Amino acid sequence: MTSTEHQEFTASVRALLTKHAGSAAVRAAMDTELGYDPALWQRLCEQIGVAALAIPEEYGGVGASLVESLLVVGELGHTLAGVPMLGSAVLGTQALLLSADAEACARLLPEVAEGTRTLAVCWASETGWDEPGVRESDGTLTGTAHYVLDGHTADTLIVLTPTGFFEVDPTTSGVTRRVVPTMDPTRKLTEITFTTAEAHPLGTADPTPAITRLREIAWAAVAAEQVGAADHCLQMTVDYTKSRVQFGRPIGSFQALKHRMADMYVLLESAKSAAAAATLAVAEASPTAAEDVWVARRHCSTALTTIVAETVQLHGGIAITWEHDAHLFFKRAHGDAQLFGTPRRPVATPA
Repeated sequence: MTSTEHQEFTASVRALLTKHAGSAAVRAAMDTELGYDPALWQRLCEQIGVAALAIPEEYGGVGASLVESLLVVGELGHTLAGVPMLGSAVLGTQALLLSADAEACARLLPEVAEGTRTLAVCWASETGWDEPGVRESDGTLTGTAHYVLDGHTADTLIVLTPTGFFEVDPTTSGVTRRVVPTMDPTRKLTEITFTTAEAHPLGTADPTPAITRLREIAWAAVAAEQVGAADHCLQMTVDYTKSRVQFGRPIGSFQALKHRMADMYVLLESAKSAAAAATLAVAEASPTAAEDVWVARRHCSTALTTIVAETVQLHGGIAITWEHDAHLFFKRAHGDAQLFGTPRRPVATPA
């Protein structure tokens, strides 16, 4: 995770995002119907190949691993750019691979790798991700998938049901998509309703372990994003306290504020370690993946919500204005803490 190659790769992604996904660009994109800048997504796919990273070479991908994909997710956490990396290139791709349907992978993944096709995973019920919201009967789907990432614009829907995975064309009769209001304006979530909609079954894999694996990937990805956002919040706070003068000196020179920022730093570094362990565990399908991901899910959520709360406090009144980005990170923190559900109890350590 700390190899020279990964550091150089991360630097390339950050340089592109710094140039093309600054605060003004993110704010302009989040108010559009798409919710992100398609030109930014095109650059990320063409110049860095982000959508192709975890796709096997036989399906037109780079054949790297989830490690590289989640490094990109972490960098996107720095900017809050809403490109379809997490929803499509990570979860959509992994869901398709987990279906073990070679024909569908060969047909769909080359375009996903190019960035010309996006996928959306339809999973959660109204109460969350513990139970799929859609059921299959006689080859058709009925029900509603809630909180779907990139669902409003996806070219292909991958639907998780208790009996298996299904591929659905969103233009099919009986499919209705509706963007739902969210606290976080930088991330659009969609409600997709299926009314006896025709669906193509994907593979014959047992959906139960596949869904468990997909949840582990989702939690590891969110942890990576949370670390990226927390890192940005800390840097933003340090920079502000260096420039804000009170009583004739920068407020960052006051010991009480130094201690608070030192605590933020310690929390961030421990979150980085937890997220890195979870990423490596899911990438290698380690026997400890469930435990590592559980720890990262709990700790990184706590770290980001704590750090962003301190960011708001240490910026004073300016942080709660619409013009300042602190409130956007505050909203992302609380949204991420609930995304894909939350662990309720410790998992057992494998023997």
